[in-house]
Amino acid sequence: MIIVIFSISNRHFKDSLKVAILLIPDLNVIMNDTIISEEILLKEFEDKINAEIKIEPKDWMPVAYRSHLIRQISQHAHSEVIGMQPEGNWISRAPSIRAKKILLAKIQDEGGHGQYLYSAAETLGVSRDQFIQWLHEGKSKYSSVFNYPSLNWADIGAIGWLVDGAAITNQVSLQRTSYGPYARAMVRICKEESFHQRQGYEIMWKMMEGTKEQQEMAQDAINRWWWPALMMFGPHDSDSPNTSNAVKWKIKRESNDRLREKFINKTIPQAELIGLTVPDAKIIKIDENNYKHGDINWDEFWQVVNGNGPCNEQRLNHHKKYHSEGAWVRECAIEFNKKNN
Repeated sequence: MIIVIFSISNRHFKDSLKVAILLIPDLNVIMNDTIISEEILLKEFEDKINAEIKIEPKDWMPVAYRSHLIRQISQHAHSEVIGMQPEGNWISRAPSIRAKKILLAKIQDEGGHGQYLYSAAETLGVSRDQFIQWLHEGKSKYSSVFNYPSLNWADIGAIGWLVDGAAITNQVSLQRTSYGPYARAMVRICKEESFHQRQGYEIMWKMMEGTKEQQEMAQDAINRWWWPALMMFGPHDSDSPNTSNAVKWKIKRESNDRLREKFINKTIPQAELIGLTVPDAKIIKIDENNYKHGDINWDEFWQVVNGNGPCNEQRLNHHKKYHSEGAWVRECAIEFNKKNN
């Protein structure tokens, strides 16, 4: 049997389609059977989703579902690894041995998170080398928040408290995401991110108990990191082309705006407790547990996402440099694995 594969939507194939139908009498039957089979598979897939049954790597899944996961999980992995850079700058300048040890442990955790997530993403049929290549070519993104500089020790506190706090808000719901390998990776990541958030808050709390200069440093840090942290949740749902299917297929369990609201509602009381003020003159307390925030500068967000932030070039060049210089380590690991298997 000859099976002709083509794209009906491509105008170059329209005439060929007419000819093929004339030459292959059973082609209409083959096409109809294929369409019906895909409809059945899609229904089975969506029934699993609705029944809260995890989708596993060998299960059938729509192309759009696989593509969305490849994009989201790889970007998540890139963010964990790139996110090590602004904190790594302060390992040698931490104010105490205790602070240094905690920061080292945190950065090590972030590297591990990247490992879990790249492994989860590879189950979708794309190699880690390909993910890295897409990152280096600018075809794959990472969280825009890591394109801002860490200017002093208070920034390390703000990153831990605000950036990791925003990450936890999003990632807790991802423990229930519909794709099994992603959901399982998130369980350990969320436990470790909770430690990171507490580490950052402790830094800010201690600084607010310190000198006037230290208090000013802490307030300056929250002034600079508050809005980038809010941008981490992504654009408004009405402006996000990926939200609809992501929510429908339960890749995302909550919308961007709802997650942002949750983060704001829990973070403002934490700030007030230690004497810090969020830099939003339009913030309104709606009731005991809810706040309405001011306008986010989405022009700045898209500038940073599109590569024009304060540290975009620096972050990517750093990753390229050390990925290249570390090639021999990966080669040795591969050879060692071959000899022992």
